[in-house]
Amino acid sequence: MAIAPSKKPRRPNSLRLDGADYSQPGAYFFTIVTHNREQLFGEVKDQKMLCSPFGHIVWKVWKSLPSRYPQVELDEAIVMPDHFHGIIVIDEVGAIHESPLLNHRRMTLPLIVGYFKMNSAKKINELRKKAGKPVWQRGYYDRILRDDRDYDELVEYIYSNPNYWGIDKD
Repeated sequence: MAIAPSKKPRRPNSLRLDGADYSQPGAYFFTIVTHNREQLFGEVKDQKMLCSPFGHIVWKVWKSLPSRYPQVELDEAIVMPDHFHGIIVIDEVGAIHESPLLNHRRMTLPLIVGYFKMNSAKKINELRKKAGKPVWQRGYYDRILRDDRDYDELVEYIYSNPNYWGIDKD
């Protein structure tokens, strides 16, 4: 007896919100972490982040995103020694892309984060002369910002991140 094909299941380790359309207008917070938590991007001294050349590359790629994705605006962000936090605002519904070969919708936020990770890693690896070496961990954490309170809390979190760097968590 043949089993009828079903929808492709969501990966069990996916952090995406079920049913969310990551192309809809709105604000999205995301965090990406370096491979093995390697502190590539600089150091925190006196509660200030001091970027290394690799950290400056991350900033440069971040700031270039609207030229590639004109439907987005960059909001608050921070480069930390082993991770990056950013808020992206998607302005247009027309940000959804169809992929005729894969026959599925490709959503704006995953495209942007993927591009950001790929291009920053490529430039960092060119500088350190280590082609193909992982810079980022697989995947990323995201959160759809639902209201002003959500937004304000995450902006405060971004700004205060260097204040808590190196403090042991129980």
